Amino acid sequence: MTQAKFSKSSGGFRKAAAAIMVALLAVSLTGCLYPGEKKNETRVSYRESVKRIQMAIDDYQKDSGLLPILNADQSIPKYEKFRIDMDLLQKRGFIDEIPSTAFEKGGSAYFLILDEETNPTVKVMDLVTVQKINDVQRAVNQYKSAHNGKLPAGEEVFPGIHTVDPALANTNNIILKSVYSGQDMNFIMDQAGVVYADYAFDIMQLIDKEGLKPTEEEDLREELVKASDYVPVKSLSYKWSGDAPVAVGPQL
Repeated sequence: MTQAKFSKSSGGFRKAAAAIMVALLAVSLTGCLYPGEKKNETRVSYRESVKRIQMAIDDYQKDSGLLPILNADQSIPKYEKFRIDMDLLQKRGFIDEIPSTAFEKGGSAYFLILDEETNPTVKVMDLVTVQKINDVQRAVNQYKSAHNGKLPAGEEVFPGIHTVDPALANTNNIILKSVYSGQDMNFIMDQAGVVYADYAFDIMQLIDKEGLKPTEEEDLREELVKASDYVPVKSLSYKWSGDAPVAVGPQL
């Protein structure tokens, strides 16, 4: 009798263990989250961190006449270029601790300085966007290599600029949300196969909301920078053409 009870209990244990394993497997198959990305949560607000770091930057420059930025190659795009040396600010006592939102503390952002020559301003570079663009870039490169230089091109959305066809590039599982609007973004690429995020919707939304009257000469990305803590990382320049923002690809 005792043996029978033991066997029944063991069978129940095995079933429970199997159920747990199935549940864990289901979780693992949902895919890895990108740095700082959490399901069913709103995007982190960087406002307080930006304010704190801006004060530290201003004080550091007054004290030393310099900016606490890491060395950057001239080829690095402007919205990725002048990263703030957070460790230096902390060591010199200009911040008591590095914000948890910063990459250096396991967060999902780099803090940058724009307008370094005239009006050094702290902005945020979203690393989730960077990582997803890099992932799509690898997929495009693989497709290009396997198809004799052909690109996995979808619709031509701007002159010489196409969407990345997710079916061809096998990137259906990579979804990018805009840091500005929260809307899904297109992955676009130029004629060389370089991948970018498409900020046209965000720019148009801002222009409509603020009643802006853009000129044909200005780079419309600057409107996003002025209106937000974020920079439009991994982007092409946008010009006003007709009644809409148009991405401008590099000259080949």
